[in-house]
Amino acid sequence: MEFMGTETIDDFFSGQAAALAGGTTMHIDFVIPVNGSLTAGLEAYEKKSGKSCMDYGFHMAITKWDEIVSQEMEIMVQEKGINSFKFFLAYKGSLMINDELLLQGFKKCKSLGALAMVHAENGDAVYEGQKRMKELGITGPEGHSLSRPPVLEGEATARAIRLAAFVNTPLYVVHVMSIDAMEEISKARKSGLKVIGEPVVSGLVLNESWLWDPDFITAAKYVMSPPIRAAGHDRALQAALSMGILQLVGTDHCTFNSTQKALGIDDFQKIPNGVNGIEERMHVLWDTMVESGQISVTDYVRLTSAECARIFNIYPRKGAIRAGSDADIIILNPNSSFEISAKSHHSKSDTNVYEGWRGKGKVEVTISGGRVVWQNDELKVVPGSGKYIEMPPFSYLFNGIEKADAKYLSSLKAPVKRLRTTT
Repeated sequence: MEFMGTETIDDFFSGQAAALAGGTTMHIDFVIPVNGSLTAGLEAYEKKSGKSCMDYGFHMAITKWDEIVSQEMEIMVQEKGINSFKFFLAYKGSLMINDELLLQGFKKCKSLGALAMVHAENGDAVYEGQKRMKELGITGPEGHSLSRPPVLEGEATARAIRLAAFVNTPLYVVHVMSIDAMEEISKARKSGLKVIGEPVVSGLVLNESWLWDPDFITAAKYVMSPPIRAAGHDRALQAALSMGILQLVGTDHCTFNSTQKALGIDDFQKIPNGVNGIEERMHVLWDTMVESGQISVTDYVRLTSAECARIFNIYPRKGAIRAGSDADIIILNPNSSFEISAKSHHSKSDTNVYEGWRGKGKVEVTISGGRVVWQNDELKVVPGSGKYIEMPPFSYLFNGIEKADAKYLSSLKAPVKRLRTTT
């Protein structure tokens, strides 16, 4: 992925090798349009995916709006197997879209049965926060966190939820990192809105203190957006996950090496945003949530696999062990220990935000499509062996949407027929 003047260090092979070693057997990658063109973006990612070694699908970002983009969305859903579109409310001047575009995108998603996804931060306010930090002479990685506080994530989350409710279409909030955003999702779900909240591993177990490390490379490797938050947000997100307020766990795996991160050594705005997590997710989540008793083994399966498959409408082909499913299985030994290190991980990055993490619950065997691809700490895959999984529209989240629309229309008691009088 090309981002912030560079390209993520992991390609389809190294990223998917990391996933398989960590017990993940399919991932859904984000396609970034080329000059706003969805077709050109998809073609670029199809070429990149030639190195794949496991099953994968695509989300599609929407970065501009016109009739061509609207028509391309139809093609993506009806012909290319893409059933979700992501809208960035952050990254002003590059990926960020305004509310008018967001509404048009939500309406189109609804008509196509595609899931609308949002990166929820108020990009205009973040821009102001960045200028404020520069005026204060704060140029290091800590400025990244200080310029985009939780309140801006909460505001954007609330706004996206309300606009999705106005259109009456389901909404998926990616990488929920703060109490502020989580509480907005909680309120929405309690009121009956179809909102999915996805925390990521880094937000569940890390805190922002690392961004104040005196060593730039150490601090910079933790820069991602929304930022890793202050201590307390992590435990609150864990509790929300255990109580069902948040529905599944992702990674937002977006890796850059220390040389790339050093592009922002004099300006935190130039530090490429992103951390690792695709190899660590299953291990860290088991150690943090199952070992502590916060969730059950059944919850673990749902949060890491089954619910994702349901949301993206590929269940029970994925997310289940049953006749006719794809035979994607892991064997996790709860009594076996693991240790995370950049020296042994499969990502191309030379850093790891979970460096030195030791815990219980190790993935010892990964089976993909009925074939053992990870065993005895050895990966048994080759580039080009993966396959693309088409994802059909109208998942369970769209159940009842038409009835709700009909109920709304019948409640309007409008237009009112009025007599016209003349004098």
